[in-house]
Amino acid sequence: MAAALAKQKGALRKAMRTTLANLTADEIQAQSRQITRTLLALPEFQQSRAVSCFLSMPAGEVDTAAVVAAIFDAGKTLYVPKMLDKDRGIMDFLQVSGADDLRALPAGQWGIREPDVLVNGQRRPSALAADAEPLDLIVMPGIAFDRSLSRLGYGRGFYDRFLAAYARDRGRARRPRLVALALREQILEAGQVPVGATDWTVDVIIGPDGIVQRE
Repeated sequence: MAAALAKQKGALRKAMRTTLANLTADEIQAQSRQITRTLLALPEFQQSRAVSCFLSMPAGEVDTAAVVAAIFDAGKTLYVPKMLDKDRGIMDFLQVSGADDLRALPAGQWGIREPDVLVNGQRRPSALAADAEPLDLIVMPGIAFDRSLSRLGYGRGFYDRFLAAYARDRGRARRPRLVALALREQILEAGQVPVGATDWTVDVIIGPDGIVQRE
């Protein structure tokens, strides 16, 4: 069962990588602009105070640069992913204090900028810290999604493990809204993304043609 699921996921990832590799930078930027406009108009975004947002890869996924800029402009608190253990699929969300801090971040895995755990000799605030302001919104990437709100990640389980840890540590506290950003080609029909027991679904998928969410 587990082997069959892993094979299905691997096949979909391979197919989607081929599809995304055929998109031009202009096509991705055009879709990203529309996705950004839709996200920024969401009441959940406008009312949020603490937001985690992924920093996009150089190619092949929605560009989040304008989203991150809007988070800073609105005075919200931004957290971004930080890989702690690539082999075990463990990450944290660390706070980035502003545009200057963001520009100084070094590129990590897959060319994605990542914060160091320490900044100016001090430990960066973590979203998992007991005294951290609760996250209102987690803006997530993925390689494929479907209209039943299933998500296929890149294969390491970083988000699934973080979300499980966050839910465990926060107990009954209000769960953050999970918002996925997806290019048109990444959104499949319901039931087409293979999922297992530990795979988290999202609450909203935002693509260039609108929003997918539960009725």
